[in-house]
Amino acid sequence: MRVVSLVPSLTEAVATTLPGLLVGATDWCTHPADLDVPRVGGTKYPDLDRIRALRPDLVLLNVEENRLADATALAAAGVPIRVTYPRTVDGALTELADLLRDLGSAAEPQWLTEARRAWAALPDTPVLRRAVVPVWRRPWVVLGADTFAGDLLLRLGVANLYAEQPERYPRPSLRQLRDQAPELVVLPDEPYRFTRDDGPEAFPGVPCALVSGRHLTWYGPSLAEAPALLAGQLADLYVAH
Repeated sequence: MRVVSLVPSLTEAVATTLPGLLVGATDWCTHPADLDVPRVGGTKYPDLDRIRALRPDLVLLNVEENRLADATALAAAGVPIRVTYPRTVDGALTELADLLRDLGSAAEPQWLTEARRAWAALPDTPVLRRAVVPVWRRPWVVLGADTFAGDLLLRLGVANLYAEQPERYPRPSLRQLRDQAPELVVLPDEPYRFTRDDGPEAFPGVPCALVSGRHLTWYGPSLAEAPALLAGQLADLYVAH
């Protein structure tokens, strides 16, 4: 089977579990670090001609990572596609298991079993901290309703203040963000690379947690270590004055 992945987390999952299956991936597919396959451009604007030239049996896409226009164009060209859309941790684990089984994995990979155990070991009702979770600035964009990352954070004791908004990725002003009076600001290093010098200064006096964007938003092998790693980062707070 020949698979092209346009989703970085699925690229890592497939390459780790079924080496040799991938014949193409995006420029943003950075894991595994030694992945050596043809690149087909970005997640938002892939080179569709290059994808078709690879003669894939299946192209992997995601509702958030990729554009509907590209999925439609591939399907219209007769290229089989599979579109993922996990919005919870449990949903991601189930979609991963189904995908890998359908791609030919004879048994559940060890990393997926470890991920199930790691997430199942968390308390059912953690102490919650009310937070805003920017994923971009200029303009500010935050996690809103019904997102995988929002569910992941909730299981780690972080309640997203925009979780009840109708939009999945609202664009509030900085003043509106501050008016939410968050107890915590969660700042990932992707897709926008927030750092101690870029992000916390917008929320003076509010504790900020700088976290791994890969572990917050990717669903793949990183899920096995995400609970412990993110818990540590969410406890290592920085306050700008």
